Amino acid sequence: LKKAVKMVVLFFRIIAFLKTCQSPTGGFGGGPGQMAHLATTYAAVMALCIVGTEEAYQAIDRPALLSFLNLMKQPDGSFSMHEDGEIDIRGAYCAAAVARITNIYNEKLFDKTAEWMIGCQTYEGGFSASPGCEAHGGYTFCGIAGLALLGREKLCHAPSVKKWLVSRQMQFEGGFNGRTNKLVDGCYSFWQAASFQIVNQFEIATGSSTSKFSFDRRALQNYILLCCQHPYGGLIDKPGKNRDYYHTCYTLSGLSIAQHFDTEEEEPFVVGSSKNLLEKTHPVFNISFKKQKLANDYFSQFSEKGFDSQKTKIINLIHINYFIFVYNRAFLRRLYGDATTGSEPAPYS
Repeated sequence: LKKAVKMVVLFFRIIAFLKTCQSPTGGFGGGPGQMAHLATTYAAVMALCIVGTEEAYQAIDRPALLSFLNLMKQPDGSFSMHEDGEIDIRGAYCAAAVARITNIYNEKLFDKTAEWMIGCQTYEGGFSASPGCEAHGGYTFCGIAGLALLGREKLCHAPSVKKWLVSRQMQFEGGFNGRTNKLVDGCYSFWQAASFQIVNQFEIATGSSTSKFSFDRRALQNYILLCCQHPYGGLIDKPGKNRDYYHTCYTLSGLSIAQHFDTEEEEPFVVGSSKNLLEKTHPVFNISFKKQKLANDYFSQFSEKGFDSQKTKIINLIHINYFIFVYNRAFLRRLYGDATTGSEPAPYS
């Protein structure tokens, strides 16, 4: 019960904080008052979907989000990461992901986007940030997942992508690198492994699949479990590196993909103890299948144009004011002590 209460409090704090990061003109910034950015918008929307409560879903101002995506859309089909910002394939993926999961997707918004994205597939087989650049693991995921979200996977030359992906897994380490002649990095465990799974689905859908043509799932799990765990918790890029939330997230997601790859036909493949088994991660959205379905079910009841934006803004304002009230009360108690108990002010460390 105590653990459940802690989770409820944590979720409330997450929702309250993310509301303060939402721009009045749509989208989310990296922090309160910061400029809306497609990457942080993707992160915030998926975080709220992971929380998975009605309050979390209602925190997303869908009409304003749609306006923000339209503002980021470029005439050639690409998306700018923020106002007057850089243009690369991350923007197209992030826009498609949040549009699909919140049910604000429409064909006009993504007109020419698939054609622009396929222009990023290089002679090596992977995808680059923009046409003419070098293929990269993260950008390849964005390209493949983006085409899947747009329903335009037939544009992708799947055999070339698979050949490039196979070359990214290192024979000695077992992990993936992100580019040709680069070192392994734990975060590519997700970017590359998820790309394999999506491409396999491409080929199954088109009837062109001849084999699983997969990666070495045991080797990847060994690399993650033996080389990417920090002694004090969290996951890392490679031995000797510092832990951080980014590598913890994507390395664990890669471990999930490695365990559940093609599990529609077989049991999860888990290296080591059964305690290592993780929940199945969606290869396109990078949240659990359960949370993705709950979000889709919730947002499917609304039209693509969204629901009453004014009502949503009022609800958000109430929650923000309550968050400020709780914070101020805690600060004053720390500064002056609790008048109800007669306690002394807490010392600052």
